[in-house]
Amino acid sequence: MMSALPSSSREWHLVSRPHGWPEPKDFALREAPVSEPGEGRILVRNLHFSVDPYMRGRMNDVKSYVPPFQLDKPMDGGAVGEVIASNAEGFAVGDHVLHGLGWREYADVPAQHATKVDASVAPLSAYLGVLGMPGLTAYAGLFEVASFKEGDAVFVSGAAGAVGSQVGQMARLKGASRVIGSAGSDEKVKLLVEEYGFDAAFNYKNGPVAEQLKAAAPDGIDVYFDNVGGEHLEAAISSLNVHGRATICGMIAQYNATEPTPAPRNLALVIGKRLRLQGMLVNDHAALQPQFVQDVAGWIGSGELKYNETVVEGIENGFDAFIGLLRGENTGKMVVSLTR
Repeated sequence: MMSALPSSSREWHLVSRPHGWPEPKDFALREAPVSEPGEGRILVRNLHFSVDPYMRGRMNDVKSYVPPFQLDKPMDGGAVGEVIASNAEGFAVGDHVLHGLGWREYADVPAQHATKVDASVAPLSAYLGVLGMPGLTAYAGLFEVASFKEGDAVFVSGAAGAVGSQVGQMARLKGASRVIGSAGSDEKVKLLVEEYGFDAAFNYKNGPVAEQLKAAAPDGIDVYFDNVGGEHLEAAISSLNVHGRATICGMIAQYNATEPTPAPRNLALVIGKRLRLQGMLVNDHAALQPQFVQDVAGWIGSGELKYNETVVEGIENGFDAFIGLLRGENTGKMVVSLTR
């Protein structure tokens, strides 16, 4: 079944590889023709797409765990939308789907790479955040990678972001003795304590992280969830108790650096404290997906777990949304909405 198709779709292309902070000249919003989907494919009108910190690394031409964006081709990333034409078994016009071809208005998606989502369980944009990849990152990184257990004291950096805000709340829901967060503004610090139920939070711009963390966690911490790296990781190593665990999820503090950043200068403490520092990629934890959705949908339904989104309207503002994310202008998940 087909409906009248649009003639063209706007899509964001990477046209040059950024050196340091990305600039508008590195990107172009271009038009591409839209055609009927081929066998086993669906055509999706994107309603929301995701901008995420990991995308900055994909703009560099380096071998990594995700292939780099290709120049003069559409960028990609998480998106949710409505099927407007289907040539695939099991997908009908009007279905809502989650898929990986964001940064564009219309996406021609192989059906095996699309997942139906239910708008009655949660708003569609939630499947890009709290019920999507960032939420699973928080869940797997805390419970599986960091081996969280009841009574642990937990410190989260980037705590007002899409991942960090969920880590802190999940730790609290599962019996953490203390949850501490750091963020980059006084407004975000207030949100962490008043809305997300963190026991303590601080603005890392207000003084050395190590001093602020010691004041917030005088008895030390057992788990550190790292979204920032740099000074935060060094401070956490100082505050971690014996047999502490750190999940190294992201290092946004150095994503745009053009010079090598200093490593934590206190790595020798890892030995005496028998610390475990473990990197994580969410794709390794797909087996947790059903349990994650069940738990988190329940917590959202009961009101125990809260989430925020920062929504930027209009595909033409996609680059601005991404730069805003790297500068920390978002509270919770940063989403570009194409619904108007």
